[in-house]
Order: sequence, then C-alpha cells, then structure tokens
Amino acid sequence: MGDYEIALGASTFIKQAIDLRPDVGIVCGSGLGDIVDLVEDKQVLKYTDIPGFPVCTVSGHGGCFVFGRMGGKNVCVMKGRFHPYEGYSYREVARPIRVMKLLGVKTLIVTNVAGGVDLSFKIGDIMIIEDHVDFASMVGRNPLMGPNDERFGIRFPSMTGAYDKELRAVAHQCADEMGLGDVVRDGVYFYLAGPVYETPATSRILRGLGCGTVSMSTTAEVITARHLGLRVLGLSLVVDLAPVGQADDAVGPTHEEVLSVANSRSLVVAKLIEAVLRRITV
Repeated sequence: MGDYEIALGASTFIKQAIDLRPDVGIVCGSGLGDIVDLVEDKQVLKYTDIPGFPVCTVSGHGGCFVFGRMGGKNVCVMKGRFHPYEGYSYREVARPIRVMKLLGVKTLIVTNVAGGVDLSFKIGDIMIIEDHVDFASMVGRNPLMGPNDERFGIRFPSMTGAYDKELRAVAHQCADEMGLGDVVRDGVYFYLAGPVYETPATSRILRGLGCGTVSMSTTAEVITARHLGLRVLGLSLVVDLAPVGQADDAVGPTHEEVLSVANSRSLVVAKLIEAVLRRITV
C-alpha cells in the first residue's frame, strides 16, 4: 500500500471517530504536552487506534491526537511525535502531517525543545525558527525520497520561505504583548539525527554556520508540510545550552533535565501559541 493510501485510510478512520475538522495542526515537542491543556472541547484519539500509524517510544511524548478548539480555531494537536532514531523511516515520520492535511489542516505549528547554540541564548528562551539546516536531507535522508505522489505535492518543492514570514511576525507581536519580548528570539534551527546529543566540537561547527538551536526533530515534518502547501510556524524552546570548550571540561545535558525545563516552560509556549491562533486567519 502506498503512502497516499495509508494516509487516506488513517484520515478516513479519524473522520469517522472525531466530529471536528481541524484548520490548524500543532506538533508538541518533548515535555510540551501542556499545550493540550488550553484546548477546549477535547476529543482524544490514541495513535495505537489509528490504522497505519506509528507508536511513540520516547519519554515525554503522549502518543495521541487531541482535537478541539484553541484560540478560536479548530485544532489537531499531536501530543507526541516520531523520530528516525526510533527506527522509523522519514516517510513514517511524515505520515501524521499528511494525515492532518487530508483532515483539512492548512497551517502547521511545530514545536521542539532544543539546545541553545547561540551564545546569547538562555535556558527558557523561545526561538522563532526563521530557517533550518538539515544535513540529513542534503544526503537523501528526507521524507520526499522515492516516487512522488502528485496528490500530495510537486516533485521539487522549494524550501525558500518555509517558515511563514507573516506567522513569524504575528508570533513576535503576541510575544511583545505578553511581555515575552526579551526571551523570544529569531534564529536558524539545526536538525541532528540523534539519539546522541551534540559534542562540543559539533556545537562549535553549528555556531560557525549561524545556527541558533539544535534538536532531533521538526525538519522532516516541515519539509512534508511545505510539500503539501501548508503554512508553517516553528518554535524552539531552549532547554539546555550546547556544550562549549574542550570535550574534557564540557558538561552535556540529560533527557531528564531536558524534560524538567520543558515542563516548566510548557504553559508559556502554549499561551504564545494560543495568542497566535487568536490573531491569524486560516
């Protein structure tokens, strides 16, 4: 069975189980599940109940869709995402985005928790993603490899302007109004395949490339979203500072520390998303 047929089967199942049609899709990063606390009239569907869907294996990922109303919009929230380091192909990682498109989603908001590479960043800062660097994609590790299905999109989609300029401007306006202007930044996101964290030497290279944050998700979803013609807003929560100095002296993060910071800032990210949703049209 092809990717389109699998996605269509999943979306058909969801339409039969859920009576809400979403306009906006939201992907929760690790520990950012509090986003769903601001969703009203919730309808929850476990990934394990959806035909053809992967299963979350990472701590901090809930493993379900949450449908409802947030910021005056119909939303579909992924409480848990999938990663190639779990053993999934990039096409499997992309599958939920294609399903959301078939459900009616027009705008995608992706979130992640990340290491701060930019030396001016502080733990708890939120970076609005203006662009990304994805070496895996450059060497053929991306969800569009293989035969192209025109029902999803064109063979050679452009990634210029992948992160919508208008959505980024709205996010900044909302952040300023919420008193978050000092902690909301712009920057370039770097995708690291994982599951190992970056080394100090890697951090220095990424800093030289002009990257602001680094993490293990997001770009495959964004590539897929742009292939589908969706508008994209990306938010990266800085939960640790990428190691600097020599390898013998540097101290790296643990997943438990990452989740702890993410949990403490999750509601702030959620309220920013809610404010953006109230401001935009879909």
